[in-house]
Amino acid sequence: MTATPLKLSRGLLFIADGSPAYARRYTHDGEEPVHAHSFVEIAVVVAGTAVHLSSSGRQELQAGDVVLLRPGVWHGYEDCARLVLYNCCIGTDLLRNELSWTREDPRLGYLLWTGPHSLQRRGLLTTHLADLDLRTCLGYLEALDGLRDHSIHRHRADVIGWLSLFLGHLSRTVDTGQDEAATDGAATHPTVMRVVGMVEGDLAHDWTLNELAGAVALSPAYLVRLFKSATGLPPMAYLGRLRVETAADMLLRTEEPVTSIARAVGWPDQSHFARRFKAYFGLSATTYRNRFRT
Repeated sequence: MTATPLKLSRGLLFIADGSPAYARRYTHDGEEPVHAHSFVEIAVVVAGTAVHLSSSGRQELQAGDVVLLRPGVWHGYEDCARLVLYNCCIGTDLLRNELSWTREDPRLGYLLWTGPHSLQRRGLLTTHLADLDLRTCLGYLEALDGLRDHSIHRHRADVIGWLSLFLGHLSRTVDTGQDEAATDGAATHPTVMRVVGMVEGDLAHDWTLNELAGAVALSPAYLVRLFKSATGLPPMAYLGRLRVETAADMLLRTEEPVTSIARAVGWPDQSHFARRFKAYFGLSATTYRNRFRT
């Protein structure tokens, strides 16, 4: 496991050796071309400077900055001057299985699931670590990096343990925009998790707010309030984020026509799909596919 487990296929980075997550230190100078990936990536700036490029715009980076990207989000770096990064890559299967409980934690849920999708962030969330927090997080990432020399089958629990410590510390540095006293100790309402499970299980279904509310025996208005309190978004907007993220993955992983992908994620109206995809990624679906599969 000494070599990087990341592989590039059709412009999409993916974890190729079965690792549920891994961390690696990199140094960049000059430019790192834009790319997309199939996992959650967290880039922690250790030293140096650069300009980060994404559909959310340009951001100057310095030591202590952290950029979290959901799957499918494209990004790259310009003007790298001895930029030293620790990249932490987390497979979606790990998040949806062993770490599924993070959805119900107000801070971890915001960090990994809802924060990148809220407002106009387009799948990207940033924070900055003070010196002590940076050293603490680097300690966890170095421990995670060290496990790459060991069998993942024997050390899966260790990987998940160090990763959880890193995510927990990082989550406490992110401003959720919510009252600290109100969120501490509070778990996401189980009805919200039930609705999330329903829409994730059948993205192609023509969900409506009334149908979702009826399925959990709540009024539409009350379901919206619960959902916004937990995720920062109404249920239909949250569903839209899931659909564009899934569509991006299908564009790079499959040969399916754009029209078929639009139907598969629940937007059979091609013009509606085109508008929603471009609004989220800043590129049309066809341009996204052509750019990142080259």
